[in-house]
Amino acid sequence: MKKSSYPGYEAIRRKGWLAAHKWLLLRRLSQLSIMALFLVGPLLGVWIITGNLNSSLTLETLPLTDPYLILQSLAAGHIPQGTAIIGGLIVALFYFVVGGRAFCSWVCPVNLLTDLAFRLREKLGLRSATSLPRYTRYLMLLATMVIAFVSGGIAWELVNPVSMFHRGIIFGTGLAWLILLAIFLFDLFVSRRGWCGHLCPVGAFYSLLGTHSLLRVRADARARCDDCMDCYLVCPEQQVLRPALKGADTSPVINSPNCTNCGRCIDVCALDVFQFGIRFDRSDSSRSSPNQAASPSTGV
Repeated sequence: MKKSSYPGYEAIRRKGWLAAHKWLLLRRLSQLSIMALFLVGPLLGVWIITGNLNSSLTLETLPLTDPYLILQSLAAGHIPQGTAIIGGLIVALFYFVVGGRAFCSWVCPVNLLTDLAFRLREKLGLRSATSLPRYTRYLMLLATMVIAFVSGGIAWELVNPVSMFHRGIIFGTGLAWLILLAIFLFDLFVSRRGWCGHLCPVGAFYSLLGTHSLLRVRADARARCDDCMDCYLVCPEQQVLRPALKGADTSPVINSPNCTNCGRCIDVCALDVFQFGIRFDRSDSSRSSPNQAASPSTGV
């Protein structure tokens, strides 16, 4: 049968639709559930979590604070309260273990918008020559810290799309929706995954935080790879795949801190080349060729 043009077709044929979308569905459930927990308080008066993604208190007990906000506050010359510092340490430890950019794919509500722009861009066949260097986001991160230091305030948080998404839903702030619309149109017409992949300083910060994280995507069965390119087509950070997938004498672990641990490569791979695992397990568990891979369990 001729392979379909869209990535993941063969995975759906072999594994079924649910298995070929498992991690995507879990991510959407995570993102929407987290947003719902923040919204049921102001909208319904059920206060499970007070605050927002920058700083919150869960069940009036557990403080959680964005460590990026803590650093901006320190750069601006302000010492955060003790509970905020504790909350920042809790969050930093969590993302140090699970991978910093897991925030981008499993928590950040803006990811819903940029993923939609990417899907629409691919469906419409839009192409553009605009390609920003990926290090631009680190320059943006540095700029937010310098501005905080010079201004004595956390200026970035006034226009941070993550914060504005939250404010826009609760208060209907017009400026919030204009900025989010600008990001959507930028990703749709100007640059493929431009905001999250090239500009967002929040993602840059969390990539640094997760540089040595324990939980990683692994290509343990990379010998099965048939070069279908489906994983490459869906990956938001395509450059992270090749070293683990094609490095014959290197670890099968995707070590790049820019990997978002989104799991889409696991979903769309019909030959189950990828899986979640621990960074320090150096095993290369399956060295079977494509011809040795399991035969399709479904399909025609």
